[in-house]
Order: sequence, then structure tokens, then C-alpha cells
Amino acid sequence: MEYRELRPRAPIPALDIRFRRFTSLNTTIRLREGRLHVRLSDLLESAPESVHHAIAHILLAKLYKKPISPTHADRYRRHTSSETVSKQAEHIRQTRGRKRISTPQGHRYDLDEVFESLNTRFFHGLLGRPTLTWSAHHAKRMLGHYDAAHNTIVVSRVFDRPDTPRCAIEYLLYHEMLHLKHPVRVKAGRRCVHSKEFQAEERLFPQLNEAKAYLRRL
Repeated sequence: MEYRELRPRAPIPALDIRFRRFTSLNTTIRLREGRLHVRLSDLLESAPESVHHAIAHILLAKLYKKPISPTHADRYRRHTSSETVSKQAEHIRQTRGRKRISTPQGHRYDLDEVFESLNTRFFHGLLGRPTLTWSAHHAKRMLGHYDAAHNTIVVSRVFDRPDTPRCAIEYLLYHEMLHLKHPVRVKAGRRCVHSKEFQAEERLFPQLNEAKAYLRRL
């Protein structure tokens, strides 16, 4: 049905649709030798039929470079952002996923030391220390992130060098520590990653402008 709506005159190819035990809410679609191969997370198998229609529309629209209907996009987003599905997704990430852990000790900076310094200065020493690790590669696309499923903060190894100002590594880690203090919330079906409280505390970092200016130059 969704295929016919997007491509009313094109012949419908053979379909190969399977649910897989992914570590997240993955969905993929590929066209190979006239057959559409669709792979979906098994978390989506029990979703309502309307959500399955929304997924089909979104995947086909992306494959054939068609506009995505806001109605279908909103329906899918609301389902995956619901408290029940979010908790299930978090659980499979914890139980199925593997987190690549390197070490907090770098050539220039020790993430454990930086964390403890920031914890004392900004959080009264009350934040529990997560697993801290440098990334495996010198990534510039993702400079740092907090993985709630594995309670891990990862910082790109691109910062572990003598010419990185301490304010930059401190700000980056401070930002991820705020995610510990202000977990992601769902409001009206939307994930709130950086709440007003989060943003207000982020502005308290004394060298915010200097640190952001350095990050923009990377």
C-alpha cells in the first residue's frame, strides 16, 4: 500500500522483510536485483499496524528520495519515543550491545583527573563517576558523548595532545557530565536532550566562549 502511494505506476518488487535482534531500533532497506530487502529491529515487531505503515513509508521515501509525510514521521517518532519503547531500547543496548572501552589515561590528559576536578568545582563532588574512556580513533565528527545504557563518557582522542587547551577538554567533559545530572526526558512524545536546566548550567562554565571557539576551529 505504501509503495503504491509513493510510486503509483511502478511495478512492486519482491519483498524480503525480516526482524532481527539488533542492538538498537535499526531499520534498513536495500534494493538488490529487483528485490527489496528490509531489516527491522525485533522491538518493532509488536508495534501497531499504523506504525508498521509509517515505517514502510519512511523507508521507501528515503530509498526513492521522496518527501516523507509529516504524519508518518510523527507517528513513528511518537512510538519510538514512548516510555515503554524507550525503556525496551535501553535494555537491549545494555544486554546485547558491547561498549569498546579504551582507557581514561591519555598521553596528555587523564580523564579521571579532569572528571574529579570538575566534580568538585561544579557538582560538590556528588556525581557518581561513570566509566571514562578516550575513543579508539581521532574522531572529529563526534567529539564526545554520554552513553546512558553503559554509563560511559567517551571523549575523542583528537583532544589528547599538548596543544589542546585545558578549558576545551574541561568544557567537553563538563557538557557530558551535565547529561548525567539531567537525563533525557520525553515531553509530548519528543525527546528533550538539552533541557532549560541543562542549558542554564552549561552557561555557568567560566570559559565557555573560549572553549567553543577552539572547538569550532577543529
